[in-house]
Amino acid sequence: MTATVSKLTDRPVVRQATPVSSGVLGMIFLIFTELMMFSGLISAFIIVKGASIDGVWPPVGQPRLPVEATAFNTLVLLASGFVMYRASKKFEVGSDSAKSTLGLAMGLGVFFVLFQGKEWVDLLSQGLTMTHTTYGSFFYLIVGFHGLHAVVAILIVGWLYFQVSSKKATVSQVQTASLFWYFVVGLWPILYWLVYLS
Repeated sequence: MTATVSKLTDRPVVRQATPVSSGVLGMIFLIFTELMMFSGLISAFIIVKGASIDGVWPPVGQPRLPVEATAFNTLVLLASGFVMYRASKKFEVGSDSAKSTLGLAMGLGVFFVLFQGKEWVDLLSQGLTMTHTTYGSFFYLIVGFHGLHAVVAILIVGWLYFQVSSKKATVSQVQTASLFWYFVVGLWPILYWLVYLS
């Protein structure tokens, strides 16, 4: 909050900082609740993993997760987060190139989801199912739930893309969509480390 003197009345005029938009505030609350839910899933996963027979995880006879391929896919998702950041900055300064940058972020997100889908098909063909072991159950639950969030983020950015294309998008809409995208991008490396690497 800053005060300046009005030349018309010689009284201080108080200028308040721009409040956070309702969309951004709502998204912050949504992300907080989603973080709590993922924390519960991760906690349960860590407990079950710690109680595994002879401390062996994944259980003997289960397919190994494609660590290297998923590391590449993780880089793709992280790149989409950077591209989304660039798109939001371009939009804030009124650049028309925000549309193509948004499209690139969305394309990288679609690649991530399709790559994960191919990984699931391969793992299912190797015998890793949700009902066969606790290992498979937690893998599909945690990774699948993140994948669902990624699909929702892609749909949100797709909607935003058309808003920007028709010149109807607002800064608040871009900030709100970006927050959810950053949440999906930022959460994945944690899940990758816990599920694939530890």
